[in-house]
Amino acid sequence: MSAPEAGVPVTELKGVGTALALKLERLGIHTVQDLLLHLPLRYQDRTRVVPIGSLRPGDEVMIEASVRAADILQGRRRSLMCRVQDGSGTLSLRFFHFRAAQKNSFQPGARLLCFGEARPGPGGLEMVHPEYKLLKGEEPAVMSEELTPVYPLTEGLTQGRIRSLITLALEWMKTEGFQDLLPKTLLEQWLMPSLPDSLLYLHHPPVDVDQELLLEGKHPAQRRLAMEELLAHHLSLQKARQRVQQQGAPALKASGEFSRPFLQQLPFELTAAQLRVAREVARDLQQPLPMLRLVQGDVGSGKTVVAALAALQAVENGLQAAVMAPTEILAEQHHINFTQWLEPLGIKVAWLAGKVKGKAREAQLEAIRTGEAPVVVGTHALFQDEVVFADLGVVVIDEQHRFGVHQRLSLKEKGRNGERSPHQLIMTATPIPRTLTMSAYADLDCSIIDELPPGRTPVQTVVIADSRRDQVVERVRQACAEGRQAYWVCTLIEESEALQCEAAEVTAERLKELLPQLRIGLVHGRMKPAEKADIMARFKAAELDLLVATTVIEVGVDVPNASLMIIENPERLGLAQLHQLRGRVGRGSVESYCVLMYHAPLSKQGRERLGVMRETTDGFRIAEKDLELRGPGEVLGTRQTGMMQFRIADLQRDADLLPRIHQVAADLGTQSALNEALIRRWLGTGDVYAQV
Repeated sequence: MSAPEAGVPVTELKGVGTALALKLERLGIHTVQDLLLHLPLRYQDRTRVVPIGSLRPGDEVMIEASVRAADILQGRRRSLMCRVQDGSGTLSLRFFHFRAAQKNSFQPGARLLCFGEARPGPGGLEMVHPEYKLLKGEEPAVMSEELTPVYPLTEGLTQGRIRSLITLALEWMKTEGFQDLLPKTLLEQWLMPSLPDSLLYLHHPPVDVDQELLLEGKHPAQRRLAMEELLAHHLSLQKARQRVQQQGAPALKASGEFSRPFLQQLPFELTAAQLRVAREVARDLQQPLPMLRLVQGDVGSGKTVVAALAALQAVENGLQAAVMAPTEILAEQHHINFTQWLEPLGIKVAWLAGKVKGKAREAQLEAIRTGEAPVVVGTHALFQDEVVFADLGVVVIDEQHRFGVHQRLSLKEKGRNGERSPHQLIMTATPIPRTLTMSAYADLDCSIIDELPPGRTPVQTVVIADSRRDQVVERVRQACAEGRQAYWVCTLIEESEALQCEAAEVTAERLKELLPQLRIGLVHGRMKPAEKADIMARFKAAELDLLVATTVIEVGVDVPNASLMIIENPERLGLAQLHQLRGRVGRGSVESYCVLMYHAPLSKQGRERLGVMRETTDGFRIAEKDLELRGPGEVLGTRQTGMMQFRIADLQRDADLLPRIHQVAADLGTQSALNEALIRRWLGTGDVYAQV
């Protein structure tokens, strides 16, 4: 059916005035189309009455019962308590807000139809503020004929109001139609229902629906919408890639002028995986299109050498390379490495971070502007307007998920006159599950360094309760007595950095008392960068035995002699962060250990997460589990940008759709009106990927 695209303002619906429209706007609802795509979070079953005797805590059900007694209780909070029974058992209904007339209506013997959640109370199960209806005389209880949807809400909007609005929108859809953007042949090929049929089904599921399938998000109607939403996100990323690549980039020939002597001076051989990825990068750089490549590699797999080779290819062609990291400590580590590697080749490496100030900063900016420094290492300070490059050819971004897509794409402005885009190499030591790579990074080509350098031994992980702290302290003493070094990591206390630093200070003092023979250092986020750098340098030089730290050491610290790490309260951290921290040990040839010292009792999810850490050192398996437990926005660190927030799709659940989506995107071609309509329908003005 050819229908108008449903860009009809929501105010066209009966009863929607300016005030209501503003509330709907907070939910991202501007049009009737948006309202139709505002899908239920879950469903309530009001189609049948459930006997009280069969209820368990957490059940959300309809009951039919008669009043036994109703009393006002004068506890800490005054409440109306009504006891009801149905022959199979008794239940309490509790109301904190009530009127005298309400109490009087609960006469013994009165019949009620009641819906609510059964919760444990002082005298058995109870429902707090349930919805109820008093039944008159022999009046039969009338059930709903379909499952009742429960929608995401905002302040000042009730479930009843949004349900009635969506019913109006569905009526509108029946008369006006709602354009199915996907080709009919495609839907037939995938045996998928039409868009209007799917929406009707999901807003008003019939009684005989397979509820389990619906609650798991695997019903064909849900899959139909998830597929379209994932396709829209994928097309949006492709659009972003095309925008970048329309500008063209310098074709960088690989002469080997600097890369050959660089490789010869390294004290180690590159692994086969490093060589493979380096060749993929070199091939990209020779094209007149901007490289957009993601290099994934577990902690310690040697991504920095690949980055150095890319930078050298730019320098061999008379262009500059910029290397950017999210934290000063990691940027500083890169600066040290690049300086050691490149200055012997006669290549000046500039350094730009927040702490570089005054005349030193002016000198660095001048060296970047004139091209005197062909390689520049820094933090997000490189994004600043005052940073002008002579001719930027390659940008390397480490741990890009800490920056966000906008910043990555905005770097093209740093190319020559903002007209020629630099090549982009994005690196991450946070292994990204394949499902996320195929969706969140669909604008990038992907390389994986899937091999650790020889001589590395896998880290053994032990999980124990903090009630055994004495044994852990003794273990640290033994390791240091054998000439090894150790980390003691204090994790976040609530969300306060001040408290976190305080906890680290207290821990360091306590350990100094318990281990007087050890040289103990302390590093936390509130220390001055120079002070922090000094402590780290002393630890690296083996002038300290034990380093007590907050999670600032998560990335960028390389001390091969450190073979033991204690992480306090690991249950407070994400799996990816734990994996990053653990990667600080096991960097030499000696057997290394990571002790996860948790505070009991652990939640079920907490036990599961720490169990994964104990069982595997495979970063990709850990990342998959992290995605399953925390969701894509958390794993990518993008919750705050609004990116990857799907209305219905779930990357873990719908992973099997992604290969098909790539195929469909290829079949649809580029720059078509259909692609634009799909992006507009699902991302609206939030087309975050394409806004450069």
